[in-house]
Amino acid sequence: MSDDTGPRTLREWVEWFRTTDEGAVVWVREVVTSAGAVLAVGLLLFAISGVWPPMVAVESSSMHPNMNTGDLVFVMEEHRLSPEFATAETGVVTYQTGEREGYTKFSAPGDVIIYRPDNRSGTPIIHRARFWVDDGENWYDRANRSYVGSADNCNELRYCPAPHAGFITKGDNENTNRRYDQVNGLSPPVRPGWVVGTAEVGIPLVGYVKLCASSGPCPLTATAAPGAPPATVDPAPAFEASARPANATAVAG
Repeated sequence: MSDDTGPRTLREWVEWFRTTDEGAVVWVREVVTSAGAVLAVGLLLFAISGVWPPMVAVESSSMHPNMNTGDLVFVMEEHRLSPEFATAETGVVTYQTGEREGYTKFSAPGDVIIYRPDNRSGTPIIHRARFWVDDGENWYDRANRSYVGSADNCNELRYCPAPHAGFITKGDNENTNRRYDQVNGLSPPVRPGWVVGTAEVGIPLVGYVKLCASSGPCPLTATAAPGAPPATVDPAPAFEASARPANATAVAG
């Protein structure tokens, strides 16, 4: 590199950018380096999980106490590392099978799945797969009577007999989610093709980085009226725990 004329070739410019101590360039270099590190972490997580984005932020309380609002959850493609007793070829272990096999995720039997009802767009739902039903099955007879509301038989349930094969799902929160999603009308039985992946591990509070940067609940901006429940508690029956996708920046942040 010439001291009189400065860098000329691309290689000289790259070397100058890498070594110069000029303030503005140093700042840009740090930003580029940080962005590269974030991208590398995101690509590594994607390679492991097979799902993009590989992290989701929980934005409601319907999986409490096993997941909480603001948790950042690592998601894996459901067929990866699935046990041999997973349901058929879905890669998902239900609550009923998990009880029998001693298989637990997030402190309870079975897998927690992230799914999109009818494959629709928008924020997916993160709930536990309770049991599998076949097309046309009267699944009332297999259901936990505590979770079917006032229904006394299959005909009094919206999706019974099952309109197609799929998973019956439910949030873990026994205070706000007293019924199956299919009883509340949140979703028909969840087809395997609607499943985004299974929740593998959660990091408390980190998901608020994403939620506060978007339209999700944020403890920095939430205010409570006199006599209202704390902002971190969902005061109304929340039939779903939304899982807002978290991009690589939120993961690294």
